[in-house]
Amino acid sequence: MLSLPGSVRIHLAVEPCDKRRGFDSLAAIVRERFGDDPLSGHLFVFRSRRADRIKILWWDRDGLAIWMKRLERGSFRAVARRASVTTPRIEISRRELAMMLEVACPRNPDPVALRVPTDRGPVLETLEDEANQTSS
Repeated sequence: MLSLPGSVRIHLAVEPCDKRRGFDSLAAIVRERFGDDPLSGHLFVFRSRRADRIKILWWDRDGLAIWMKRLERGSFRAVARRASVTTPRIEISRRELAMMLEVACPRNPDPVALRVPTDRGPVLETLEDEANQTSS
C-alpha cells in the first residue's frame, strides 16, 4: 500500500493526457483545468489514451517530481466512478490508486472484477462491492 500523510489528496484526471507532457505543462493543467495548486503537495494522476502509461505529478518539498510507469502488456484499470461532464478531475482514495498501480488488466478486461492482493492471498472483488463497503 501507499504510505502518504493523511492530508495528501489524490486527483485523477478524467480525460487522457498526452504522455509527452513534462513538469511545466502538467503543472499548467493542474492550475488551469483543475483550478488547483501543483505546489500543494497533493498527487495529480494522468493516464495515457491507451491507459498503458501513467504519470503522477507532485511537489516534493523542494521541487516538482514526476513518477511514471509504462506497462508492457495490459492497461491501468480506470476508477469506476461517474464524473460530471464539466469535472476535469475526480478525487480518488489511496486504495483506488494502489489498485490502479498494482493491478494491470489485459487489453479486454472483465469490466467488473479486480484481483486485490491481501494477507491471505488474492481475492476477487468488484468496484461495486468496495463502494458498498465504504458507504456502509
